[in-house]
Amino acid sequence: MKRLNITIISILLLFSCSEKSPNVKVKTKENNPIYDKAFQYAEEHKTDSAFFYFDKAKDLFLQQEDSLGVAKCLLNMAMISTDNGDYFGGQELSVNASPYFDKRIPKQHIFIKANLNNLGLAYENLKDYNQAIVFYTEALNYTTGVNAEAILKNNIANIYRKRKAYQKAIVIYQDILNQSIDSETFAKVLSNLALSKWLQNPGYNAAPELLKALAIRKKNNLLLELNASYAHLADYYTNSKPDSALFYANKRYQVAQVINRVDDRLEGLQKLIRISPPSATKQYFQSYQNLSDSIQTVRSAAKNQFAVIRYNSEKNKADFLKAQAENIEKQKDILLRNIGILTLVICLILGYIFYQRRQKSLRQEKEIEVKKTELKYVKKVHDGVANGLYRIMNKLDNQEALKDNPIINEIEELYEQSRDISYERPRLKNQSFNEKISETLKSFASENTKVILVGNSAPLWEKVSEQAKDEIAHILQELMVNMGKHSQASDVVIKFEQVQQKINIYYTDNGIGIVGKPQPKNGLTNTGSRIDAIGGTITFDTKIEKGLKIQISFPVS
Repeated sequence: MKRLNITIISILLLFSCSEKSPNVKVKTKENNPIYDKAFQYAEEHKTDSAFFYFDKAKDLFLQQEDSLGVAKCLLNMAMISTDNGDYFGGQELSVNASPYFDKRIPKQHIFIKANLNNLGLAYENLKDYNQAIVFYTEALNYTTGVNAEAILKNNIANIYRKRKAYQKAIVIYQDILNQSIDSETFAKVLSNLALSKWLQNPGYNAAPELLKALAIRKKNNLLLELNASYAHLADYYTNSKPDSALFYANKRYQVAQVINRVDDRLEGLQKLIRISPPSATKQYFQSYQNLSDSIQTVRSAAKNQFAVIRYNSEKNKADFLKAQAENIEKQKDILLRNIGILTLVICLILGYIFYQRRQKSLRQEKEIEVKKTELKYVKKVHDGVANGLYRIMNKLDNQEALKDNPIINEIEELYEQSRDISYERPRLKNQSFNEKISETLKSFASENTKVILVGNSAPLWEKVSEQAKDEIAHILQELMVNMGKHSQASDVVIKFEQVQQKINIYYTDNGIGIVGKPQPKNGLTNTGSRIDAIGGTITFDTKIEKGLKIQISFPVS
């Protein structure tokens, strides 16, 4: 009877706090209408439907990653199982609920306490009293309030009484009564204390305390508690006053029928069978038999139904996970196929790019080869024809008789034409000037000579006129031809930079250099006139110990 009272209190506590208290919304991420439906069925005492929907709500909370919601569903299912006599099922569900609670959150302690209390009830009904005490004691760690603690301590004392450890039970009951508890709890503990003292010492007069507890319960109209008082009084008077015992046994059975507590009705009938006159015993026995068979059938059906609900839930979950795994496998196959196709496409694209670059490289190599050939003949024209004509001009200039001869002018024109021919280079269509300059200058590089360019960028030449570009190209080419012929340099550095509205070009090599002032025989004859044509200057630094430094400067526009 005490077990049933505590079960009801625990369930009512849980149900009253699960949805109606603001505390239960801790960590709830989304609403769960299935949980609301389950709770409604629980309030209507439709336990099978409540159990079913709590199980469904649990799955939804799992999807929402709401740990407290999952724990509350499992706890409600556990308490329904325990209250319907499925103690092993109640145990398992409470154990499953435990990991979902967070002991660090005080607002969850009320649920943790209810879960531990349910475990204690389940073990108590399975006669595992030691383990029941462990869970009741642990539940105290999550309990606040004198009355709530008193209920749990009362449970522990009841177990000691059942184990006939009466003195331990009495000490706990007395300790509870010394605290400021409400009248309902006081009556409960006082009745249990009186019963324990009488069981410990059959000569003890427990009637005053039992009747005092009964009076308090009558005054407060506590039917559940009246049931317990009548049971205690019936036990107490069984041997000393059989008539009083029969009176209280009948009272107990009547109350049990009113509150519709099946276990209490069975216990009441058992008591009436033992102490009633033989004429009434048969009637009570038949009622007991019918009720016992009925309750066994109902509880077996409930256990089976709860088991079926859980089995179907787990089966559906397993089927879902299997389907999900198969879908993942299919997605994996599709992903691998797509990766294969993508890899093939990438390989084809890279192959095409490589092919195009290779073709471009081959074309550039051919162009470079052609340019080298052109340069070869250019050098021959410069070194053979132009220089030969220049020598003839010098000889003729030294002869007074021929100074004014028109043939000298003709030879000079031929010389200039050969120089122009030697510096003409085919221009590539759409080739930028900086690329042309780079290509021209780097064509003079060889195994023995490195040519390094610095600052020759496209923006540098954007505002330079075509005339200036053409003259600069010829000047630089003359410098490089002269370098190739005379300097014996292994390193040539040409640096380009713009300073305000002027462009400066610095030529440096590590060759043999020029001693004294540059002379026409150095291949730089037209350099001065070309730089003058664009309003620029050219400066030769001949004071360095080795090599040659030249600075060319001209306006941007």
